[in-house]
Amino acid sequence: MDMNQYLEIFIEESKEHLENMNQSLLELENNHSDISLVHEIFRIAHTLKGMSATMGFNKVANLTHEMENVLQLLRSNEIELSEKIVDVLFECLDTLEGYINQIANSGEEGELDSDYLVKKLNQILQGEPESENNSKEEVSSTNESNSNDIHIEVEEFSKNVALKAAAEGFNCYKMQIDLNPNCMLKAARAFIIFNTLEKDCEILKSNPPVEDIEDEKFDTDFELIIISKVDGETIRKRIMNISEVENVLIEEIDVNELNIQAKDIETVEEERTVDTKNKEKDEKKSNKSKKPKLGKTVRVDIDRLDNLMNLVSELIITRSRLEEMDDSGRKHDINEAVEYLGRITTSLHDAVMKVRMVPIERVFNRFPRMVRDLSKELGKEISLVMLGEETEVDRTVIDEIGDPLIHLIRNSIDHGIEDPETRKKHGKPEIGTVKLIAYPDGNSVVIEVEDDGQGINIEKVKAKAIQNGLITEEQAENIDEKEAVNLLFKSGFSTADKISDISGRGVGLDVVKTKIEALGGIVEVKTSKSGSTFTIRLPLTLAIIQALLVNVGMEKYAIPLNSIKEIVTIDAKSIRKIQEQEVVLYRNTTLPILRMNKILQVDSDACDEEDLIVVVVKKGDKTAGFVVDNLIGQQEIVIKSLGKYLLGIKAIAGATILGNGQVALIVDINSLF
Repeated sequence: MDMNQYLEIFIEESKEHLENMNQSLLELENNHSDISLVHEIFRIAHTLKGMSATMGFNKVANLTHEMENVLQLLRSNEIELSEKIVDVLFECLDTLEGYINQIANSGEEGELDSDYLVKKLNQILQGEPESENNSKEEVSSTNESNSNDIHIEVEEFSKNVALKAAAEGFNCYKMQIDLNPNCMLKAARAFIIFNTLEKDCEILKSNPPVEDIEDEKFDTDFELIIISKVDGETIRKRIMNISEVENVLIEEIDVNELNIQAKDIETVEEERTVDTKNKEKDEKKSNKSKKPKLGKTVRVDIDRLDNLMNLVSELIITRSRLEEMDDSGRKHDINEAVEYLGRITTSLHDAVMKVRMVPIERVFNRFPRMVRDLSKELGKEISLVMLGEETEVDRTVIDEIGDPLIHLIRNSIDHGIEDPETRKKHGKPEIGTVKLIAYPDGNSVVIEVEDDGQGINIEKVKAKAIQNGLITEEQAENIDEKEAVNLLFKSGFSTADKISDISGRGVGLDVVKTKIEALGGIVEVKTSKSGSTFTIRLPLTLAIIQALLVNVGMEKYAIPLNSIKEIVTIDAKSIRKIQEQEVVLYRNTTLPILRMNKILQVDSDACDEEDLIVVVVKKGDKTAGFVVDNLIGQQEIVIKSLGKYLLGIKAIAGATILGNGQVALIVDINSLF
């Protein structure tokens, strides 16, 4: 049975279950008395156990099985929930996430070890010595009383194989495996059992035959004869850990007592050699097929897909209508059809955009756990408040925004929020608050990371910048608060007094700025003695944008509309030079002027004009005027990558193909400030 066809579904659903487990554990930590949360975590562990066992991922199945044992005692009030138990369950969650990530990358669970967690879970279980001892006695007595009840007909089994195996130090065992009477996928469960045994055992006989087991032509039990160097109790435990296995009976056989027909030893050797070669071939095939081919996926509401299908249907109808038209005086009909086509394509664009949109909750959900762990590590009490999780952004933005937000939240907890004693001295609540807020704003999404800490120490920032050689003492005296705060985003800058795992290595905020600007966004900072707010502004989508098309010389360029403040005409004579930078006094402020032909290295006659067309663009609270030759107009454009050979070209963010087939380069406004 090839289970790889279900691998992508398994990974997707496992990640979803682990997210829910994480959320439930966080809630349980704050409310030990809520037994419904224990039931929910147990249900998730049970589901994961069944899924992973069916797929043959026994490490996940074993760990979730051990978790179930502890959670069952919590459900039945046989043990009391403690901080230690919650910590161990969180460790189990981390390990399960590690297994699932490894499966997603390679199709296998990898070398990650969970034995120490099994020991911790067993120590929790041993807090009830009577029930634990009783259960062990019951298992051993069951084994003893039933070990002689295994009946396998072995007439067809080759005695020479068993004798040769015994001579090489192998043991021969009879096994009876009982599945849960309610087991739904008996063949799949048997497949997992066979896979587990074949790692260090050889199955010599099955009753009923393997073909019948694969076709589910058996009740809830089957019998095996195996040879192995592993002891019987270890084998029994491994099989007992597989989901839906009710009981395993195992008994060592004296091969000399087997009453069977003998075959020539040479024939046996030939069979074993052929079998070994076949196994090796199967293993190679299996390993190749195990490597998952996983793509990026988005779960889409069925109503959105229905809308998409309806719009595509309208397009097909309109195409047919246009094909039937000829040039015999039906210009009005053609214009009408083209207008209708325009409306459909606009609606289709909106529908596709919505299909690509994903709630930012998918990123936010990972942060409560991170805040909990950092709080414990730093000895601070932190409350995380999340608002606007339902805000939707493009899937590509979702994939990239996680790391910058991690840096900002860690920065707020480590640098921003004081320890409880300090907060108490300043009359603040001992529990610090970090707010994570998301909301749409026009064609952008805004994400704010706000804390009620001590704010940014401007003088300390300046001192560190001087110490690191980023600015001189004279410059430090002349820069204002905003410019000083922007020093935090310089590469290698850190205000931490000592290096730790959390901060102080000079990485973090420079990464945030680089990443956000690569996404076409900006980062702004506001700070006071009562806290700091980092604001990220991102485009809703990275695929289709509104742009202003302009001419510079003979070339066409696209400037993203969300960066444009206004378009003005400026008298060339009013331009002045300050420190080799052209500026103009515009609306009582100094506006820097940049010549697009010089930046883009294009021949242009615009410099000779008396009246210059200037596109005023903004980046945060900064503005600049870009001189262009002509304005073509506003247009919706599809962004195309320049490819790996043209990556990193300053001033160019990508390209688009216009209606006439020409290529227009998209100007990267952020890189020009």
